[in-house]
Amino acid sequence: MYRVWGFIANYSLLLIAGATIALIWANVDAHSYHAFVEYPIFDNFFIGHLHDDGHGHVTRTLTLHYLVNDVLMALFFAIAAKEVWEAVILKNGSLRGKKAATPLVATVGGMIGPIAVYLGLAAFLGSDTYDAVANGWAVPTATDIAFSYLVGRIVFGAGHPAVRFLLLLAIADDAAGLVILAIFYPTGELAVSWLLLSLVAAIAVFVFANWLPRKLDTGKELRPNSTWVRKALGFWPYLIAGCLSWYGFMRAGIHPALGLLPIVPTIPHADRAFGFFAEAERHLSDLLNEIEHKLKTPVEVILFFFGLLNAGVEFNAIGDPTWLVLAGLLIGKPLGVLVMGALAAHVFKLGLPAGMRTIDLFVIGCVAAIGFTVSLFIAAVAFDSSTMLGDTPVQDAAKMGALFSFAAAFISIAAGKICRVEKQHS
Repeated sequence: MYRVWGFIANYSLLLIAGATIALIWANVDAHSYHAFVEYPIFDNFFIGHLHDDGHGHVTRTLTLHYLVNDVLMALFFAIAAKEVWEAVILKNGSLRGKKAATPLVATVGGMIGPIAVYLGLAAFLGSDTYDAVANGWAVPTATDIAFSYLVGRIVFGAGHPAVRFLLLLAIADDAAGLVILAIFYPTGELAVSWLLLSLVAAIAVFVFANWLPRKLDTGKELRPNSTWVRKALGFWPYLIAGCLSWYGFMRAGIHPALGLLPIVPTIPHADRAFGFFAEAERHLSDLLNEIEHKLKTPVEVILFFFGLLNAGVEFNAIGDPTWLVLAGLLIGKPLGVLVMGALAAHVFKLGLPAGMRTIDLFVIGCVAAIGFTVSLFIAAVAFDSSTMLGDTPVQDAAKMGALFSFAAAFISIAAGKICRVEKQHS
């Protein structure tokens, strides 16, 4: 990503605008809102929600909700995967080497803590509550990387080492979240054979559009084959491979929003990473960064519609799942990051970045407790819309908890004051 403030500002404003409109609309006229969300674009289509047509035939209907959540959000997760991939594989990648060790251990704490608090409190509330909400254990593990980055800069200042630590933690959190979605939240019965389509698409596009042209250019300074592929074909081979991979994920029963993940590593990329949200990335001309730059505005618009189609929760849906998600995020996340981060730094002797104190880990955990985007997404796939806890729809109540996690921004600012964080602006 590049031009960080432009991206964050647009991302934040559009996503918040969509979520705000959805909340107002759902509480003013819930019927028209839900009719809009589930508006059928195409019946008997080759992609979409599965349903029985009443005559024993299973068909698919492409609704507006499916189009945004399952198709277009694949671009959002592809951008997240791009940042994770660069952080892991490239020279100077932020998740390589000893410098990433403490943030990685803290990330584990930032996931175990919320799960323990969420499930522990659910068990305390009784078996009915636990059974109804247990499948949503991953909802409070998420960190909204863009909002967390924005709040982190407000709390610590742009130059504080805790901001970089927060970004490392958020990237690792995103990576873990992608794995959790793929493994624990399938969209149907697994048909693993369909993943061969995704695998073949990834291998084919890598070999013919990436590896082979470079192989043929060995010893040729002007790299004629690679140049021709780049100029004549551009991103089209990867778009076609992405569509095939997405379809393979959908038919395999794995959430199709993750369908572009196998294609991201096949795209030609820079030789080194400059760091997440690094300004220098806007000067890179490799195809992977060029594609990301072109996706910037479309993804911002997609996130507006994601907020609009997922945040429309009636206020009377607030219930136990709301408070469980909030407790997981606001209590489990800070404590988990603090305990595991301190353990890594002092017991495992991995240390903290120069200029960072142990208590800063707690403040970082407060900032990372902003779940919002990914928490909303997980809530939407973890619970069926018909699941109820008493008179409360569990999915809507859990979504409300994800929305309320915005409170972590104010808690973070207060925690920064109480813990006497000294801002560093350069």
